[in-house]
Formats: sequence, structure tokens, C-alpha cells
Amino acid sequence: MSDVVEKTLTALPSLLSLDSQPGAGKLSVTSKLGSLIRGITELTSKHEEEKLIKKELAAIKEHVSSPNTTLRQMKEIMVRAIYCEMLGFEASFCYIHAIKLAQQGSMFEKRVGYLAVSLFLREGHDLLLLLVNTVLKDLQSTNLIEVCMALTVVSQIFPKDMIPAVLPLVEDKLTHSKEIIRRKAVLALYKFYLMAPNQVQHIHDKFRRALCDKDPGVMTASLHIYLQMIKESPENYKELAGSFVVILKQVVSGKLPADFSYHSVPAPWLQMQLLRILALLGKEDQRWVSISQRSDSTEPGREEALFMGPEASHNIILPVSIILSCIFSFI
Repeated sequence: MSDVVEKTLTALPSLLSLDSQPGAGKLSVTSKLGSLIRGITELTSKHEEEKLIKKELAAIKEHVSSPNTTLRQMKEIMVRAIYCEMLGFEASFCYIHAIKLAQQGSMFEKRVGYLAVSLFLREGHDLLLLLVNTVLKDLQSTNLIEVCMALTVVSQIFPKDMIPAVLPLVEDKLTHSKEIIRRKAVLALYKFYLMAPNQVQHIHDKFRRALCDKDPGVMTASLHIYLQMIKESPENYKELAGSFVVILKQVVSGKLPADFSYHSVPAPWLQMQLLRILALLGKEDQRWVSISQRSDSTEPGREEALFMGPEASHNIILPVSIILSCIFSFI
């Protein structure tokens, strides 16, 4: 077996929280998940893989149906079921148990339960209704991790009809003291906007506050919402062109934290998103160029974005992508 597979197996228990005790990595040698992965990597045909997975699913079904299965055991069972589904084999009998794990488990078990639910279910699935009360409870929790998990699942899959039930709680998180909560709340509202835009029309002012948030991660998350809204009606947001130019200039000037840079290029994907927004705002109306010229810097934001710095010269893909975004914004 390759060293890569061995290292992966060693890391799996801690990454998936299969055990909260010290030395959890040792479980990789004996755990059923480790045995399953090893067995699949040693197979030589698709037929053998199908046979092994079906046997594994039969064993999983027997365990989840047993009243003697503990929540800790259910946690590892869910991870094995996730792996089977990743390979294209349905484990629908586990779906309800994933929801129960998110409802009843400890912190580690809830984490796996939420993960399984977000991977197993799709938007509109009937079982999602059973998760609503759990999400409501976790959104009101004082535990930061529980709030994060609830916001994550809300931003991925959530019943459209249940948005009004959680919307006030998600709105409230926009003013949370922790930036990760504010960022996840913005992403949840972005999801709500895509699903039911009429239900979030009343909080556009809060979107603007998110755009001006002191944390660049929250600001970046708000751009997803603005890009979508500007696509639909650019004329309603032309007054924000100057703000977007200022943000772009801050990005290319290296004002963002170093972890936003990629291969010495300052926040390349953020630059491209801002350029897309400016292109939409300036379509058939080039007056926004004069707005950028009246800002503190003497050069328009699009021209500044063309300069990547000497450190970025070794990675031609990202600079070229940004240059193309600049060109498209002029067209």
C-alpha cells in the first residue's frame, strides 16, 4: 500500500473526530473505516468493489437498526456510510440516523451528524423538516461551534418553506462579536436570497453593513450577494461603484491579511469578483470610471489590478486571469 494511503488512514480518525481521546490516530489500524479503505485500495476490478461495498452496506444497515448501537458507534458508522455514498452506492437507510445523530449527540457526534446530513440530503428532501428544530436550537446556543454548524447546514441545504422560522436568528448573527459567525450568517443569507429573494428584501441595509465589515472575510462573503443582486438590477447599485473601487484598491495595495494572498498575488479571486461587479455596474454607462478617478489614488482600480508585483511573476495563471477580468470589464 502506498505511503499516501497509509498517511490518509492515520489522519482520518482525528480529521473526522472518530475519537476525542488522545492517540486517536492509532484507530486507523483497527477501525472498520480503515479496513474498508484498505480493502478497496487492494481490489483489482469494479465488480469486486461493488461486492465489497454491498457487503459493507449490509453490515451498516444491521448496526444502525440495532437498539444496542451507541452514539459513539453510530458516529463511525455514519463516516463509513459517507464513504460508501462517495463511491456511488446509496445508503438511504442511514439518512434518518444522521439526523438523529445531529439532534442527540455530543459535540463530536453532532459534527459528524451535520456533515452526513449535508452530504446525504438534497434541497427539498422531506427529511430536512426533521432538522429544523435542531437548527433553531443550535442557532440560539451559546456554544460557538454549535452555532457554526447550524449556520453551515443552513447555507447548504434548508427547506425553503422554513426560511421564515430561522431568518430572524440568522439576521441577529450579523452583529455577532465573532467574525466567523458573521461570515457564515452572510453566506446563509446569500443562500436564502437565491432560494427566496423576496424574503430577504427587508435586510438590504444589513448587507451594506456586511460590505463595510472590519473583517475582510465578512466583506468578501457579502460580495456574493451583491454580485447576484447587481446581475439582476445593476441600476439600483450604481452608487456603490465607488465603494467597490476603494475595496479593489485596498486589495491590490496589499492591505488585506497575508492569508488572503495566493502565490504572492493579493486575493486573486476577490479581485476578479470585484472586477466582475464593476463591469456589470459600468455596462452601457462608463461614468463609474470618473468615480474611481476621484478617489484617493490617481489611477482607476482596474488599472491597479493589472499590477501584480514581481513576486507573482513565477505564477502566470493568476495574473493572466486577473488581466482578462480587467479586459472584460472594459468591454
